[in-house]
Amino acid sequence: MSSSPLPDLQGRKLVFVVTEDWFFASHFLPMARAARELGLSVSVVTRVRSRREAIEATGAKVIPLQAERRSLNPMAAGYASGQLASILKAEKADLVHCIALRSILVGGFAAGMAGIPNRVYALTGSGFLGARTDLAGRFARRAVRLLVRGLETKRTRYLFENTDDPGLLGLDPAAPHVAIVGGAGVNPEALRPEPLPPQPPLKVAVVARMLWSKGVDLAVEAVRAARAKGADVELSLYGAPDPSNPKAIPEETLMAWNAELGIAWHGATRDIAGVWRDHHLACLPSRGGEGLPRTLLEAAACGRAILTTDVPGCRTLVRDGIEGRIVAPNDSSGLAEALVALASNPDLVVRMGEAVRARVLDGFTERDVMDRLKSLYISILTS
Repeated sequence: MSSSPLPDLQGRKLVFVVTEDWFFASHFLPMARAARELGLSVSVVTRVRSRREAIEATGAKVIPLQAERRSLNPMAAGYASGQLASILKAEKADLVHCIALRSILVGGFAAGMAGIPNRVYALTGSGFLGARTDLAGRFARRAVRLLVRGLETKRTRYLFENTDDPGLLGLDPAAPHVAIVGGAGVNPEALRPEPLPPQPPLKVAVVARMLWSKGVDLAVEAVRAARAKGADVELSLYGAPDPSNPKAIPEETLMAWNAELGIAWHGATRDIAGVWRDHHLACLPSRGGEGLPRTLLEAAACGRAILTTDVPGCRTLVRDGIEGRIVAPNDSSGLAEALVALASNPDLVVRMGEAVRARVLDGFTERDVMDRLKSLYISILTS
């Protein structure tokens, strides 16, 4: 942001639309804080579970919306849009910011019913659209493009976390109505580098929801192969399966992996700093569909080298051989080779960790994201 005085937006109202309160609380609180810094009144319409207080701590109002998280059934979506349109009218919203695909579809219809042209459509990742390359995947991408672009107004802005995803909607990442932010951002003061633990072994961690799409199984296969080649490598898995997600890894599978030598499943954790204090290397062998993974930003802020795959979002942060290693998706052999090489070169792991910390400080912090969001909101509400 420039040092020139900010416009007076006191009394203007911004409404976020997001499927789950935990999703907003874990990724998007900086957006609410950015809006509050501009003097905007902020409401978050979401399915309320357990994170209301975290959202309200930003000064935002939380409004419950009863809607199925994963359903794109036209009847269910239409009912949710009707509920939301009533909320938007009651709130007298000046701007509607819809986060993720389902919220864009439901929120876009609702904003239309409520007569609100000022909209931000934030695609936080391509999900199944980006991960599938078959005919069904191509058909789904075309259908979603038509649906989303059909909800566009002259005052709609699109927000993405990487420069690949605009193409899914037929958009140019350099277009004036498209904005790119560095993911959700990360607080580099809350997550700081600490000394690496002794090596060997090379201690690797995957911190993510336990989903097949995150490539957790590929990390397990790669560690097995690396250990079979004599590399002293240990893998820790931090995360819970998501029963409502069809890509969830069954708990029985996670328990079976946990019983193997060199592999441990710890379940979900909120002690991110503690995880990276005890590990040398962050691994996310994603099969695609990412925006810009928060788990990689957090590891990077802690100065931990990264091993990931050549998919949108992951390659936005990591450059192969500089901040970490990038291998092809679905390539457990390539992951294993990278692990063997990194296990034999502790100095390289240190240098990559220092490089990725510096990269985070150059455009991927919460403040960077907040300043870009403030510029975006100002451009919509004052033009």
